[in-house]
Amino acid sequence: MRHQFNYRNQQLWCEKSSVAEIVKKTGTPAYLYSYFSIVDHFRQVQKAFKPVNALICFAVKSNSNIAVCRALVKAGSGCDVVSGGELIRALKAGANPKKIVYASVGKTDREIEQAVRAGILLFNVESEQELGRIDRICARLKKKQKVNLRMNPEVDPHTHHFITTGHKASKFGIDMPTVEKLLANTKRYPHLIFAGIHIHIGSQILEARPFKAAIGKALAVIARGRKNGAPIEYLNIGGGLGIIYKKEKPQKPSDYAKKVLPLLKKSGLKIILEPGRFIVGNSGILVTRVVYIKNSHGKKFAIVDAGMNDLVRPSLYGAYHEIQPVLTKPGSKKGRYDIVGPVCESGDFFAKDRTLPQLEAGDLISIFSAGAYGFVMASNYNTRPKPVEILVHGKRWDIIRKRETIDDLLRGEKIPAWLK
Repeated sequence: MRHQFNYRNQQLWCEKSSVAEIVKKTGTPAYLYSYFSIVDHFRQVQKAFKPVNALICFAVKSNSNIAVCRALVKAGSGCDVVSGGELIRALKAGANPKKIVYASVGKTDREIEQAVRAGILLFNVESEQELGRIDRICARLKKKQKVNLRMNPEVDPHTHHFITTGHKASKFGIDMPTVEKLLANTKRYPHLIFAGIHIHIGSQILEARPFKAAIGKALAVIARGRKNGAPIEYLNIGGGLGIIYKKEKPQKPSDYAKKVLPLLKKSGLKIILEPGRFIVGNSGILVTRVVYIKNSHGKKFAIVDAGMNDLVRPSLYGAYHEIQPVLTKPGSKKGRYDIVGPVCESGDFFAKDRTLPQLEAGDLISIFSAGAYGFVMASNYNTRPKPVEILVHGKRWDIIRKRETIDDLLRGEKIPAWLK
């Protein structure tokens, strides 16, 4: 589960580096990522889908730090981006534009032009209006652009409703009848090449069944589209592989591949995957320090220096994250704690009624499985600077994003003259 996070000599280590020693120099809160874990998880997916020579495009939205993206690009990854900002990050990380796919339901003219000029491989298109917009922009730029139609396969992946994207009520994708209509009328868009179908049914999916159902529906649509003359060459099966947060039993990439490879091989299509959480989720932790222990109405609160603005998943999704002290105390009594932050919201918590070894002010604790959708969803609520990010590689570690300062937050603001 933890991969490169383990306890030795009563303290937590990341690879060959002491977590306590790192944060002694960087302060807390701090995000720590294991380079080895990130690359190893990527290679697991790559190896599992090697029989179809799949293009693995890391979902940048899960962790957009340029150093993390660079590590994956060097390992052979492409990038799945969902904004103009993520596209710039992918390019700065050295990604080959022909290994970049671009999703998002709300691409603006500026973002579309930016991506076309960059020479990306594919847009994952979310609506008829978007198709028309990309076609008009390509006409103006005198370019031809490959697109995948993001099809909503109406499959329930049995995950949290906030991260389910393939059901009827979702804002994502195009319904199947409309996809078939578009594939039968590709000549309406002379500057676009209808190169494939994209499906992404959700995140933190623990079994292969919903993936197989969605892939089956996509292949049927592709077969009919080819009969109508659409030059389909790609099937993008998205991401969504789950990880262990608590006691989940997610499928390994190799197990997932065994279930879907027969379908993919038979299709003869070029396959694209977009994993994010699987690669970085358990590759990162958030380290925070206990500021106070508060007893109130029979409850114990461990108030820490990280808040919901640093890691919003527990507040937003009710998500579970394993929490353990960085330094263990043999023989320590256990107690039940609410682990809460300093933000002025009742939703500012990381765990409730969690059994932990006795905690004291000054103790360091680690919040595990924080490498995906952690820092990227952080905010400056309560005018709180965002944490430092650190990449660990064996005995070496480097700050890959400096801790923000109050000056960083105030930069760009001004008081108008009429208020002075």
